[in-house]
Amino acid sequence: MKKMSVALLSAAILSAISISADACTGLIVGKGASADGSIIIARNEDFGVNNWNKHMVYHPAQKNQGGEWHLGNGLVVPMPAQFFGYSAMPDWDAGTVTPSGRYYEERGINQFNVAVSATTSAESNKKAQAADPLVKHGIIEAVIPTLILPQAQSAREGVALLGHYVEQYGAGEANSLYIADTKEVWLVEIGSGHQWIAVKVPDNSYAIMANGLRVHGVNLNSDDVMHAKGLFEFVKQHNLLDNPDAKSFNFAKAFGVVGDIYNTDREWLGQSILTPSHDQEVRQQQYPLFMQPDQKISVADVADVLGATFKGTVLEKTGQRPMRVDRQLESHIIQLRPYMEKPFQGLIWQSLGVLPESVLMPIYTTLHQYPAAYTTGTDQYSDNSAFWQFRSLTTLAETNPNKYMPVIKGTWDKQETELYRQVSAMDKMLNQTYKTEPATAKEMAADFSYGQLNKMLSTATQLRYKMMTDLTKHTEKKYSPEEFKKIMSL
Repeated sequence: MKKMSVALLSAAILSAISISADACTGLIVGKGASADGSIIIARNEDFGVNNWNKHMVYHPAQKNQGGEWHLGNGLVVPMPAQFFGYSAMPDWDAGTVTPSGRYYEERGINQFNVAVSATTSAESNKKAQAADPLVKHGIIEAVIPTLILPQAQSAREGVALLGHYVEQYGAGEANSLYIADTKEVWLVEIGSGHQWIAVKVPDNSYAIMANGLRVHGVNLNSDDVMHAKGLFEFVKQHNLLDNPDAKSFNFAKAFGVVGDIYNTDREWLGQSILTPSHDQEVRQQQYPLFMQPDQKISVADVADVLGATFKGTVLEKTGQRPMRVDRQLESHIIQLRPYMEKPFQGLIWQSLGVLPESVLMPIYTTLHQYPAAYTTGTDQYSDNSAFWQFRSLTTLAETNPNKYMPVIKGTWDKQETELYRQVSAMDKMLNQTYKTEPATAKEMAADFSYGQLNKMLSTATQLRYKMMTDLTKHTEKKYSPEEFKKIMSL
């Protein structure tokens, strides 16, 4: 994702410029490739600058009275008869864009356990844009979760709905996004003003996405592929591919910019982490769309990929852009778990700030009210904002990375290991309790998540206090390593 200051946001929307690739990395894991049989969609939400803020919200189900639905970027569509309840993570200033505060909502799960993560921004090539220009008030990242989450009862329905909107109202950006439920997960790509494609990720595979379109080698006639009506004919008509093949279609080459090392370096890195047995040359034009992992992929493995750098690889000195950048707003790992009772099938592991220096906090979908610190704050630092408490740790650590980064990472690694253990135990308890006391089980899940959000925030605040103390004290002549350990111990 690429965003800019509030002052520039409206101008950017009005000019409908194509967003250049400079942010976000995503990962999709099929249920047969995951360690616990869950479907996983995950992404870093990155920003052009550091001083931003995200809020956690839950939108309850509601009945609507018809009329027009104004999405905030100029897009107007018919108002659905009802909205399903869903969780989201809008920008702090979303209420200034749309009265309901539904803008750049980024990720969420609805009451039918349909999950959306949107988007990894991509670039549409000049030839594709000339053939099918982007639309001034079309579908963009800022509105996609808002459009789909309150309406879709399945992942496949969500894909079809988004495709309908793109074809009828047009798109203002090229993008990749992920839509999933407990049965299947789809990678969706928008290539130009009205052209799109979606591919179901094989159960035994994963897909890594940077900021370029990725879909290639797919059969347009397969039941596992959905796309804009007349897509193949459009590509032939406008010569977007030299020899288009409907049975091995290269959407990324037709509409995107392939071979950009800003993107391919990350694609290579992600695949080398998860499938090291498959040795690949760096900086190829296109990497395999789907890969099978050497080992089943856990939430911790996904976090490792989303926090990866080129250190220790052949691209350590020349890699263009790693997954971990210091302008991350948040990272989320969403699990859709068919082995859980329905109220607990969706689980969001959420971090704030820069992922390797933050902690992934488990949020069950029964949590509808969040601690106040997670619902407040602006683009200016404040003590009462959870975002700023987590984000400030990276800022302070960067004053002396060799000294502070190990302390922060060690603290959060310990916390995450314990959280994984606690969630495993909680899952068993929830499934058992739900059989006889469903209301109690739902409340247990919500209370657990609420408590962990507060606990991790308290830990982040303590870390900040201790680093501030140490930064002040280390100027004393007699300050020793032993005293540092004492100050930083929790």
